[in-house]
Amino acid sequence: MKELSLHLLDIVQNSITAGATRIEIGITNSVSQDLVEISVKDNGCGMSEEFVRRVTDPFTTTRTTRKVGLGIPLFKLAAETAGGEFKIASEVGKGTLVYASFQRSNIDRPPLGDLKGTLITLIQGAPKINIVYTYVTDRGQFILDTEEIREIMDGVAINEPEVLNWIGEFIRENEAELAAK
Repeated sequence: MKELSLHLLDIVQNSITAGATRIEIGITNSVSQDLVEISVKDNGCGMSEEFVRRVTDPFTTTRTTRKVGLGIPLFKLAAETAGGEFKIASEVGKGTLVYASFQRSNIDRPPLGDLKGTLITLIQGAPKINIVYTYVTDRGQFILDTEEIREIMDGVAINEPEVLNWIGEFIRENEAELAAK
């Protein structure tokens, strides 16, 4: 995958498939620490210790339509190639945490990509799942919580086009405000 946002989309899709009702997405983009971090924490069905040990093997997958699963192995490879690390922790019945870090200045680090578009796609495709997105830079942070948005919208579906446009603009404005200068 050419962008980290596409890896993020894949990992969150795994969380949705695992039955998560809450997914916490964290992005850190720090110039001063020369670091990009991505974490996805969910409350899905989780994985056994044995499956977690094998999950970075491309021939380990829960899919029945094919016998390979490349998302997690490619995410791990991207992190390690860019001077970072990859971790995964999971507990059956509690959920999963996927974490990857990247040396920000590393020539092999994929670009962040279209985070806004990825988040809008996820919210549109899974409107009942609570997604909490935290974006952190050296200049501060902002948090987008779909549960809070649903409360504000008072019955208007979160995946209505006007609501999605507002969410997209909120993300764009906040990421621009926190961008490194």
